[in-house]
Amino acid sequence: MALALDKLLAGIGITAPAINLTDMQLDTRLLQPGSLFLALKGHAVDGRLFMQQAEQKGAVAILFDNSDGFETPQLSIPCIPVPALAEKISYLAGIFYGSPAQKLALVGVTGTNGKSTCTQLIANWTELLGQRGGMLGTIGNGRFGQLRVTENTTGSAISIQQELACFVADQVAVAAMEVSSHGLVQHRVSALPFAAAVFTNLSRDHLDYHLTMEAYADAKRQIFKQSIPSHCILNTDDAVARNWLKEMPDAVAYGIDEPLSDHPGRFVYATDVKYHPQGVTVSIHSSWGDGVLSAPLLGKFNVSNILAALAAMLVLQYDFKTLCQTASGLQPVTGRLECFGNHDQPLVVVDYAHTPDGLEKALQAARQHCHGRLFCLVGCGGDRDRGKRPQMAAIAEQWADMLILTDDNPRTEDPAVIIADMCSGLKKPEQVHIEHSRPKAIQLALSQAKPGDVILVAGKGHEDYQIIGKEKHHYSDRETVMQLLGVIL
Repeated sequence: MALALDKLLAGIGITAPAINLTDMQLDTRLLQPGSLFLALKGHAVDGRLFMQQAEQKGAVAILFDNSDGFETPQLSIPCIPVPALAEKISYLAGIFYGSPAQKLALVGVTGTNGKSTCTQLIANWTELLGQRGGMLGTIGNGRFGQLRVTENTTGSAISIQQELACFVADQVAVAAMEVSSHGLVQHRVSALPFAAAVFTNLSRDHLDYHLTMEAYADAKRQIFKQSIPSHCILNTDDAVARNWLKEMPDAVAYGIDEPLSDHPGRFVYATDVKYHPQGVTVSIHSSWGDGVLSAPLLGKFNVSNILAALAAMLVLQYDFKTLCQTASGLQPVTGRLECFGNHDQPLVVVDYAHTPDGLEKALQAARQHCHGRLFCLVGCGGDRDRGKRPQMAAIAEQWADMLILTDDNPRTEDPAVIIADMCSGLKKPEQVHIEHSRPKAIQLALSQAKPGDVILVAGKGHEDYQIIGKEKHHYSDRETVMQLLGVIL
């Protein structure tokens, strides 16, 4: 990929020399001969302080924002002031990488919870329909089933365009990306022409950055304002979304609870949900027709995620009946209410829940699918918040029929002290089983459980390690469960 500097900046009305560029970078550590360095004044680091270093690393030009009177050092390469540079990077990167978002169907998903699952379901569904589906977000970037690990929920404005260009080259038809509130406020997606934008819900989070819930909500709403998506999709079960829908009559509404009787736009509602050990069966009433779908996902909140993904696929003009027929092939996010076992075995659910709220939601979801006893296996991490330990144990005791306390990542703390902290939150500590070894704890639960029972193995989810002392040891709840169920077979 190469483009001349004058052509790149022509679209924002800035004259520049015709210097050939090999790439664009925000980080001087990634610069190479021929790079364009964007010296961005970020939230934590001022990139303008590294302009001399950029020249030394081979940058052939630098863009910077001088709206605060910043004076550039004397350099031998062009240093071009660009007002409000941060707001223009998404556009400039799009031009540099050939406007990739216009060559596929791009779906943005924002909200406090559900982003990872919704994006995976959209990419998964696209693949089930015989096309290529891509995703960008917390659990990785790439084709569905071929993800590469990422550092941030929403990448930089440049890396997003790079990833989308790779998708175009790989003939991806639909790309679903998680859009964080940080990414919206920092204009990382401002020039992306979303074919559809989904808002899942809003609950307390990231107030260290946004300070107030109002500011947090406003940040999320920017997904509908920055690039004006072709289709807007909102969750009627969320109070914030219901208020927004009053001003967005053309938006698609989706939900499980009471439908909005006064919403004039299109809709996708669940009229009946059956929870069973194999997942959920959902009756759908929508503007595209009525039908029934079944999917191997657990819990009410995953029904909401399925509806969001279904609405996105429908506005992209995929067939309603075909979507319902193929829903059985959808897969949960690895380590997020992931199910193991068959009809002759108890259902084992591995989940990443490691906070009081997360554990309660996971237990509630497991209970919905439980026809017998509910087992819960949980621990707490060492060298972390001690205050949540009794809370976690109390929640587990409240919801589970049998509770097994075990080690999570004890780190440098004594595991016995961690479990003692947890036991302080119990009403009947004498009825709780303690087994420090996670494999033995899982084995204990399986030895007691019968078909129809559900065992929730909480805390580590997708993680494939356990931190004991200061060392990481290979360990996976998922692998352990599969091995033990295989032995039982």
